[in-house]
Amino acid sequence: MPVSRASGVDRRLFLTSLLGVTAAAAGLSGCAESSAAAGSEGASTAPLADKVPAGTSLKIASYQNVQQLQFKLAKLPDPPFKVSSWLNIGAGPDVINAFRAKSLDVANNAGIPPIQAHYQGFDAKIVAINITRKPNYLFATKPGSDIRSIADFKGRKLAFSQGQAQGVVLLRALKKAGLAYDDVDLVPLTSNQFLTALQSGQVDIAPLGNTQAPAYLAQYESKGARTISTDVVDLLNLLWAPVSVLNDRAKAAAVAAYIPQWAQGQVWQYEHPDVWNEEFYVKTQNLTLPQARAVTALANKPLFPPSWTEAIAWEQETADLLAEGGFVKKFDVGALFDHRFEGIAAASVPAEYRK
Repeated sequence: MPVSRASGVDRRLFLTSLLGVTAAAAGLSGCAESSAAAGSEGASTAPLADKVPAGTSLKIASYQNVQQLQFKLAKLPDPPFKVSSWLNIGAGPDVINAFRAKSLDVANNAGIPPIQAHYQGFDAKIVAINITRKPNYLFATKPGSDIRSIADFKGRKLAFSQGQAQGVVLLRALKKAGLAYDDVDLVPLTSNQFLTALQSGQVDIAPLGNTQAPAYLAQYESKGARTISTDVVDLLNLLWAPVSVLNDRAKAAAVAAYIPQWAQGQVWQYEHPDVWNEEFYVKTQNLTLPQARAVTALANKPLFPPSWTEAIAWEQETADLLAEGGFVKKFDVGALFDHRFEGIAAASVPAEYRK
């Protein structure tokens, strides 16, 4: 089925088509600011419990089972709570839907999904931050394309996911290249549709993760596909949770206990690239060992800031960028951070991994 293109005022309708929410949920976007603000007023400021109460459980997102594999390989101790389910879920729109359905308690995403959740009127908070300093994404062209630089994006069809990291990377790249939103055709898709859209020629360009690019080029480089690198960074890799979860004293304590393991798992992965290449990229992602090593060479060193000042500033810039394009309404992103958890991740890792 061909994908439709969106421009002008249609961008404000992206949210509904991208997230696949019901009509009732989509209607929330019209009152997002008042709804989210009201929810924020109800967010708990009570001190976190020192101990996780017995019988507490969490439903945790683990896209491609990364968290379980990290914890297993790193031989981390069992958490002081029960993981009632690990959900193989990663895309921001899917996470928001799972939060709404109460089938998920905590998730790992980039900075843009919390902004989208606020825009929809769903109240959730960021509880942990990992700063990324190197690009995690590049741009891939469709087979047979003559595009060779971001300047060549003008007038082309670009895969755009408003609710995911790939979306903000694209918007920041366009801004840096001096291209206005109306200079391109933004095609509303979610990231799991990008490869199909590229392969079929329905879009000219799509942002792909560094881990996706080797397999795509292996199949289509001989047919004229290529990648275009960008120095645009998606700064935030974060944990977040619904306010309803964080207002539950037992679950909030469990989230606080999960954060150190989340941080330590990433540190272990960074420090053991050879093992990770074999156990994850080769065995579960079907990359060759040379491809895996090429991906790992681009990996970011985990950095967990004791202070969230830089993260908040970057998140505000992102929200303002989306507001400039009419994708969301302007708001103060300070409402997205639960400072009770600030510093927990940093305190759980060696000094070299503290920003």
